[in-house]
Amino acid sequence: MTACLFVLSLFFLAFPAVDIAASRLFHDPAGGFVLSQTPFLQRLRELGPFLVKLIAVLCVAILLWPFVVAPLSRRLPLRAPVFLLSTLILGPGLLVNAVLKNNWGRPRPNAVDLFGGDAPYVRVWQMTNHCDTNCSFVSGEASSSLWLVTLAFLAPPGWRRAILAVVLPLALVLSANRVAFGGHFLSDTLISWCLTLLVILGVHYLLWRAPGADMRAARWRNGYDRAADTVRARAAGLRQRLAASLRAFAAMMR
Repeated sequence: MTACLFVLSLFFLAFPAVDIAASRLFHDPAGGFVLSQTPFLQRLRELGPFLVKLIAVLCVAILLWPFVVAPLSRRLPLRAPVFLLSTLILGPGLLVNAVLKNNWGRPRPNAVDLFGGDAPYVRVWQMTNHCDTNCSFVSGEASSSLWLVTLAFLAPPGWRRAILAVVLPLALVLSANRVAFGGHFLSDTLISWCLTLLVILGVHYLLWRAPGADMRAARWRNGYDRAADTVRARAAGLRQRLAASLRAFAAMMR
């Protein structure tokens, strides 16, 4: 995957015309990036963030459940929600949005002079001041849509192909949608995919395949369960004391 990132970066540095031509396919000189006004495509764009938020909320709920309600079943591996949340935070969150999009300054296609804007076209990996924040390089939505392949990493082997058969076309459509809207260049989406997959593979290796990963997971789980038990016990004690105080107060008011 590192080699793929290197090759893609060299390709778009050497042949920027490919980047421009891909965006020009969706640009109308008179109307701009007209597909960005299509209601169906606008609703489709909302699907990716919705799925990502849904999975993230479920993961947080699973991790907080034993601190509030009851112990988490040992049949539910703790590494699964940790893997999902950590890759989401490190990939689409920190690397793509916080580091690259907010610092590299690459103008979006709809902002460059080739497509009716006033900023120059900037090649990949070139830092500029033509965009202040939330810029084109790289695509955050392409990153978050590809992040959905983490579900295949966690699924039983018999389900992985089926999940990928759904997730990969969805990631392709959502990423192409951003190019069609003039929000990102083709290079922004492809390089974003590589970076996100690198993060996913790296975290998966650390959690499951690195030497001692299973032993560390067992220690984490034991510590996690003890912490949850302690919080629940203290919360129960606090509720009991509060209830006793309320009963005493009510008795005084009679």
